[in-house]
Amino acid sequence: MPRWLSAVLLVLLALALTLPVLALGASWFLFDDTALGILREMAATVLPEYVLTSLVLCVSVALGVAVVGVATASAVTLFDFPGRRAFEWALLLPLAMPAYVVAYAYTDFLQFSGPMQVWLRETFALRGRVFPEIRNTPGAVWVFTFSLYPYVYLLARTALAERGAQLMEAARLLGAPLARRIREVALPLARPAVAAGVALALMETLADFGVSSYFGIQTFTAGVYKAWLVMDNRIAAAQLATLLLVTVGVLLWLEHRAQHRMRFATLRGQRAGSAEAQPVRLSGARSALAVAVCVLPVLAGFVLPVLFMLRPLIGGWDELPWHMFVQWSKNSIWLAGLAAVLATGLALLLGFAQRTQGSTLTRSVAQLASLGYAVPGAVVVVGLLLPVGWLQAVRPETSVGYWVTATVLGIVWAYLVRFTAVALQSVQSGYARVPASLDDSARMLGTTGLGLAARVHWPLLRRSTAAALLLVFVDVMKELPATLVLRPFNSDTLAVVAYQLARDERLGEAALPALTLVLVGLAPVMLLSRTLRQK
Repeated sequence: MPRWLSAVLLVLLALALTLPVLALGASWFLFDDTALGILREMAATVLPEYVLTSLVLCVSVALGVAVVGVATASAVTLFDFPGRRAFEWALLLPLAMPAYVVAYAYTDFLQFSGPMQVWLRETFALRGRVFPEIRNTPGAVWVFTFSLYPYVYLLARTALAERGAQLMEAARLLGAPLARRIREVALPLARPAVAAGVALALMETLADFGVSSYFGIQTFTAGVYKAWLVMDNRIAAAQLATLLLVTVGVLLWLEHRAQHRMRFATLRGQRAGSAEAQPVRLSGARSALAVAVCVLPVLAGFVLPVLFMLRPLIGGWDELPWHMFVQWSKNSIWLAGLAAVLATGLALLLGFAQRTQGSTLTRSVAQLASLGYAVPGAVVVVGLLLPVGWLQAVRPETSVGYWVTATVLGIVWAYLVRFTAVALQSVQSGYARVPASLDDSARMLGTTGLGLAARVHWPLLRRSTAAALLLVFVDVMKELPATLVLRPFNSDTLAVVAYQLARDERLGEAALPALTLVLVGLAPVMLLSRTLRQK
C-alpha cells in the first residue's frame, strides 16, 4: 500500500474515533446568546446540584475503593493465612458484576417491600421502615465501592508483589513492628498503584448511567441524558458533556502520571535483585481479621448480589419471558460480536502500522484510539448525535440521521469509539512479546508487507487477538448508556432490558438478563486470574 494512502486511512480513522470529542469542541464555537442563557439557567438551577453530587460521590468512592483495595491487596500479598490462595482470584469476581446489576440486587432485597424488611417486621413485630432507603447517594457509594475496588486491588497487588515481601522482611530484621512495617513500607510502596486504581474507578463512576439513573442521583451523566432526551436541548447536553469530559481528562492525566511512577518504582525494584521472601504467617485473631478483610468485599460485591437476584429468578421461573430472552440474547451477541471483530481488526491494523512504520502519525493515531475507553458513553452519544443534528438542519433531505439512529451503524460506531482502546491494548501487549529480530529475519528472507503480518506476526498474536475479542465482546454486552439511545428499533439488548425492567420495578423479570450479563462477565475475570497466576 502506498504511504500516502496509508496516511490518509490513518487520518480518517483518527477522525472517526475522535468525532465525539471534536463535535463537543465545535459546539462551543456555535456559542450564542441562546446558549449563554441556557448555561446561566443551568448554573442557577441544576448545575450546582450536579457538581455537588458528583463531587460527594467521587470523594466517597475514592476513599472506599482505596481502603478496600489496599487492605485486600496487602492481605493476600504480604501475609499468609487460611484461604489466601482462593482469595487471590475470588477478590476479582466483582469485576464480572456490572454496577447497575448490583444496584438492582440490593434494591430488590432491602427495599421496604423486600424480603429482608418484611421478615424483620413479621419476626419482631416492627412497624414502618426498618432499614433506610438504599436508593440514594450513600447506597450508590456502597455499590460503586464494592463493584470497582478490584481496580485498586489489582494494581496495588502487582506493586506489592514486586518488592513488598522483601522490603517488609528487611524492615522486620531492623526491628520494626508489624504496624510500622505496613505504615512506612507497604503503603508508600503501593501509593502510585493506588492512585492509578482510584483514577480508573472514578472514571467508571463518572461514566455510569445505570446506577445514578435508577437511584435518582443527579450526576453529570444523568444530567446529560435529561438535557438531551427530556428537555430536548442539545446545547445544554453538549455543555454538560464537555464538563464531564474535562473532568475525566484530568483523572486520565492523573492515572497516566501514577502509572509512570509505578513503572519507575518497578524497574528499580527489578534491578535491586530478586531475593525471595515469604509472606508473614498469621495466626489467631490476626488470621481471622485477614480472612474477614477478604471475605467482606467478595460477599458485598459478588456473592450477595448473585443470591439476591437468584431469589426472584427462581420464584418466578414459570413466568419468565423465555421467548423474548432468546431474542434479547441474539441482539446482544450480534452487536457484541460485530463490534468485537471490527474493534480487534482496527487494533491489529494499528498495531501492525505502528510496528512496521513507527511514524509520528501512526503513534498519534494509536494514542488517540487508546483514549477512547476514557470517554463516557454519554459523551459518545452526544458527540455522535450533534453533527447529525447540524447536518439535518442544513440539509433536511439527507438521510444521515436515519443511518445513525435507526441502523446498527450508529451504535457500532459508538462501540468502536469506546472499545477499540481495549482491543488495541491487548494487541500492543502481544506485539511487545514479539522480538523485532523476527521482523528483520523475515525481511532478509524476502517476506514484507501483509506477508510479514500473516506468516510471522499472526501465529504469535493469536492469544492476544483472542483476548482482545473476548474483552471487547464482554464490554459491549454490558454497555448501557450508548446502547440505550443509539440501538436500532426492536433490537433491545440484555443490558437495556435489565435496566428497563428494573426501572419499572419488575426486578423478578430483570434478574434473568442481569444474571446472564454476570455469567458472561466471568469469562474475562477467569482469564485475568489465570494470567496473574502465571509466572
